Amino acid sequence: MKEALAYPGPKVDVVESSVPTAGPFQMIVKVACVGLNPKDWKVADGAVPGVTYSNEGDDFSGVVHTVGQGVTEFKVGDRVGVFHKTLSPGGGWAEYAIAWESMAFHLADHVSFEEAATVPLAAITSCLGLYRRLPLPYPWDPCDKPQPFIVYGAASAVGAYAVKLAVLSNIHPIIAVAGRGIDFVETLIDRSRGDTIIDYRQGDEAVVEAIKAALGNKEPEFALDAVSEKETVLNISQVINKTIGKIAVVLNIPSGLIPEGISLINSAVETSQVDLGNDALTWPNSKGQSVGITHFTTVMLRFIGRGLNEGWFSAHPHEVVPGGLHGLEGALTRLKNGSVSATKLVVRISDTNGLGN
Repeated sequence: MKEALAYPGPKVDVVESSVPTAGPFQMIVKVACVGLNPKDWKVADGAVPGVTYSNEGDDFSGVVHTVGQGVTEFKVGDRVGVFHKTLSPGGGWAEYAIAWESMAFHLADHVSFEEAATVPLAAITSCLGLYRRLPLPYPWDPCDKPQPFIVYGAASAVGAYAVKLAVLSNIHPIIAVAGRGIDFVETLIDRSRGDTIIDYRQGDEAVVEAIKAALGNKEPEFALDAVSEKETVLNISQVINKTIGKIAVVLNIPSGLIPEGISLINSAVETSQVDLGNDALTWPNSKGQSVGITHFTTVMLRFIGRGLNEGWFSAHPHEVVPGGLHGLEGALTRLKNGSVSATKLVVRISDTNGLGN
């Protein structure tokens, strides 16, 4: 089969590889589409020590090709969306990929493979931030009073899914910070509930003042920073409650950057795929858990998959990259250069030259 492997540059080689074999509780999926994420070019450029020449396709969709021992929820021929286990073999930059049963969800016929490939990693990152890390009320037990919530980077996939989930949880007012994707974010919020958008291109000082004005100088308790750079965290720290404020971040932020009373909580997506086991007795935010957080991820993937199928949850806007796997290098370069906004880049495997039957 054809498989794409990335290395510093980012550069990509499309090579011949063996079709993977399903282990217990795994499936092999014939990949239709794979979505790209910012972490893909970062890993290719050496962000993870020891990881080189790798297939980083963690958001993919397709049709179940084979099932391994113990798989009960899926069968050959099922249309599925998949959150592939990060930094593990068998990713979606290939004709066939490995899917854990617990990290897959069914797709109705009317949901396109392109749509499904925009969802898993970013949506689960948002779920972690909102519901496990902050935590805010789940959609099935929605908020019953005003709950101000700041989403920084609201046009990104993580930020947009955070806004969508907040709306499902009846969380308002939402203070959405965005730039080039403002028009898109406008379609997600409800102005009648006090939601508003702040343009970060005004500059940091203006952003802080605009957030304060939108909140009536009240200090909210919760924020999700889908950008998670020094400047964005500092901006949020100036408007959030200084004693009980919580900021869910998606990247590591240096300690000592913000006032002591504000909590910075790591919502990086790799934590969604770790069974804590005995570590649950000691890990922050996980003490006392008797099952791993993978179970949370399974539940939320099924919930989101149902939303896609029933129409009350929507995928992120997407752009299909020309050339299939051969277009991957250019797409990763675009992500690295920051030239993609309010759009998820998707590779359609069938567009790759030289595929087998």
